[in-house]
Amino acid sequence: MAVDRVRERAVFAADPRQSRGRLVAEPPSPSRNDFRRDCDRIIHSTAFRRLAHKTQVFVFHEGDHFRTRLTHTLEVAQIARSLARALGLDEDLSEALALAHDLGHPPFGHAGERALDHCLAGFGGFDHNAQALRVVTVLERRYARFDGLNLTWETLEGLVKHNGPLTDRDGRGIGRYRERGVPPAILEYQDRQDLELWSYASAEAQVAALADDIAYDAHDIDDGLRADLFSIDDIATVPVIGVWLDEIGRDHDVLDPTRQAHELIRRVITRMIEDVIAESGRRLAALAPKSADDIRHASAPVIVFSAAMEDADKAIKGFLYPRMYRHPRVDRIMSDAQRVVRDLFDHYTRSSSDLPAEWRDGFPETDELGRMRRIADYIAGMTDRYAIIEHERFFERTPELR
Repeated sequence: MAVDRVRERAVFAADPRQSRGRLVAEPPSPSRNDFRRDCDRIIHSTAFRRLAHKTQVFVFHEGDHFRTRLTHTLEVAQIARSLARALGLDEDLSEALALAHDLGHPPFGHAGERALDHCLAGFGGFDHNAQALRVVTVLERRYARFDGLNLTWETLEGLVKHNGPLTDRDGRGIGRYRERGVPPAILEYQDRQDLELWSYASAEAQVAALADDIAYDAHDIDDGLRADLFSIDDIATVPVIGVWLDEIGRDHDVLDPTRQAHELIRRVITRMIEDVIAESGRRLAALAPKSADDIRHASAPVIVFSAAMEDADKAIKGFLYPRMYRHPRVDRIMSDAQRVVRDLFDHYTRSSSDLPAEWRDGFPETDELGRMRRIADYIAGMTDRYAIIEHERFFERTPELR
């Protein structure tokens, strides 16, 4: 199947005309469907703009060409649109979910998330997926009639469940939530609007999740090579990468290392997209869904890698983990970044008067959980640079993060 072929809308695609609607009813737009409006609201949100200055792997002053949360998000959106188009799914919903999936990340990427999770250990912890839901339902304040962005049920459902169900039918946490339970922010919203946490999300949400995986593999290889954390010869030891590099060598007699790396990244993205389309097509043909709800109520996800490509994905991530995410240089910087976040959290718990005026307004002084959550919300919204500036304001020594 050609990736760029525009297919007729599948019967199991999410349909904006049949959306379950928004928590606060709004009149329809004369020029945009509901899922397109969700995309536009996300793009124009403050949290989306902040992604430009939030760490993916490398902090901002290590170089202008490394990915940020924003460039990662745009790459995920492009891949999600390609997959949705080829599978006859709703491109706008897939794009909305790709655009929103990282809105809950704090400064300094996963290091900042680990630090906030530690700080909130006695208060339900910190989960960036739950925080993304909190951003789009509570923290964005752009509209006169409601807090948040008032996104459609389908977008909120996909944002929360793009990696699969969170609970069983009886509401007990499953998977990563089995031991710790579902994050409080998700349960709080669930009391307002049932997102059916026990079911899978739409095919469009599953597309966004796979697009995230593909983008991670491709751009982390690219950034790791650019940062000299490993070489082409090093990553050629990953079997599937070695095969693709051999293909490049046969197709192009002599390439400089930069062009060779870019040719490799193109193959990573293209082959993974082609694999998802082929394997998902087989699963969809076997399931024969007649509606979007048939996808939700299936016993397994339908948008997936083949077994061979899933093994390749694991091998790539297995290579990158020790050589990139746990590289001594990256590890040291991220350790310092965690300290910045923990220091700020400790400071604001002692001196809430140092919070900006809009964050002090209605500050829940007598509600310990509410106070901790308010402080975490504030810090999670910071960019890397602002977190460093705030740390320098309150502490004599701030890590250089270099």
